[in-house]
Amino acid sequence: MARFNERTLTRSDALTGPRTTTPAPSAEAPPHQRATLAVTSAATAVALMTYTAPMVTLPGTAAALHTAPSAQAWLLNGTPLGLAALLLVAGSLADDYGRRRIFLLGTLALGLTTVLGALTSSTWQFTLARIAQGAASAAILASSLGLLVHAFPSPRGRLHATGVWGAFVSGGIAVGPLVAGALPSWRVAYGVLGALALAVAAAGLRPLSESRSPRGGRPDLAGALTFGLALVSLVAALTLGRDGWLRPQVGGLLLAAVLLVGVFARLERRTTTPMIDLSLLRHPRFLASSVSGLFTGLAVIGLFSFVPALLQQVLGMSALDTAWLLLLWSGLSFGVALQAKRLAGRVSTRWQLAVGFALHAVGVLTMLGAIGSGSWHRLLPGLIVGGIGSGLLNAALPLLAVESVPAGRAAMGSGAQQTFRYIGSCAGVALTIAIVTSSGGGPGHGADIAMTVSAVLALVAAVAVVGLRERA
Repeated sequence: MARFNERTLTRSDALTGPRTTTPAPSAEAPPHQRATLAVTSAATAVALMTYTAPMVTLPGTAAALHTAPSAQAWLLNGTPLGLAALLLVAGSLADDYGRRRIFLLGTLALGLTTVLGALTSSTWQFTLARIAQGAASAAILASSLGLLVHAFPSPRGRLHATGVWGAFVSGGIAVGPLVAGALPSWRVAYGVLGALALAVAAAGLRPLSESRSPRGGRPDLAGALTFGLALVSLVAALTLGRDGWLRPQVGGLLLAAVLLVGVFARLERRTTTPMIDLSLLRHPRFLASSVSGLFTGLAVIGLFSFVPALLQQVLGMSALDTAWLLLLWSGLSFGVALQAKRLAGRVSTRWQLAVGFALHAVGVLTMLGAIGSGSWHRLLPGLIVGGIGSGLLNAALPLLAVESVPAGRAAMGSGAQQTFRYIGSCAGVALTIAIVTSSGGGPGHGADIAMTVSAVLALVAAVAVVGLRERA
């Protein structure tokens, strides 16, 4: 991780503008540090549990909703689509109108939309509920780090808080499939997760202290709408691509996505309150945060979101057995992320990310042939190595996100990095499913191709992160 000393902070100031080590003044009482960390970490874990639950319930959900194989990507991609579309605007709203307010509204909305998801009866209803869950999760994830920066103004305290928060990202990923697989049905699982979110919302009413860094002006609704449409176009193109990448519909959707991104960039340059300050992309630390988030979603989350479904469909494993096997990967990720703060002062954040990506690539390559041979035992070494790599990524990403922007824009920095993460996730899930289901050699051969692609993408990310050196 980055060294926290005056020299580092001075260099960061030169890149991202004036920064302070204390949050913006607030009219509220000083924040309760332990309670703030506990509530934000719990809400983040529940949001990730909701996100990962379909990893093991996909076959049952698809059967209950009569979802065609070509449309199953939507069942997985609903939440990351809502996350990617709303994280930037949620971060800006949290900074401008109150991080506590946005956090509590998001946690309440997550509980309600998750319960509604349990009551759906068709693919499109479930997908809409998942998108709404993603939007609610966006409010939680973007505002959480802003609340932590306010509660932990010192570099040492911030290192501890972001390390614990990053570990709970891994913890939510680990526990979500286990809870969903242990319960009688996917509908019951969503009901339980919704109740957990509502309980966390109630627990956060008293201890959380309000903080904000208002800029004035109106929310960037035009930018949010344009960005959301661009993401929908991209995901739709990747989903339809499995039936033929050269079809006019696929090309038209990809072109629409590119044009909408261009319109979004133009809107962000002209508005006084942009969702994201595009000038930050010229700074190595912010660019490293964005690139790392994008490739984490594309290479890591995209692959492991569909592996559990493959284990059930190809190897005949139950949802619970699949969840226990996946726990080896996600549980190690949680433990490593929790202990990664000990690397502070010894390993820079940039190198920690590079090592994390490299370990993911190595782990995935050792898994080649396992699904085709029908042996889940051959997955174990890869899950161990990949879990360690994932833990390093989850520990470094939140810290780099808040340290790469001015302190008053912490929620925006978090929202930006996680937006790229879930854009990558949407694309990665759709790409993985397209590769596996369109392979002429069967799902085992398709899984090997998808794993190879994931490993190559991770290695590209490792090289890119190392190459993004900070200017002196």
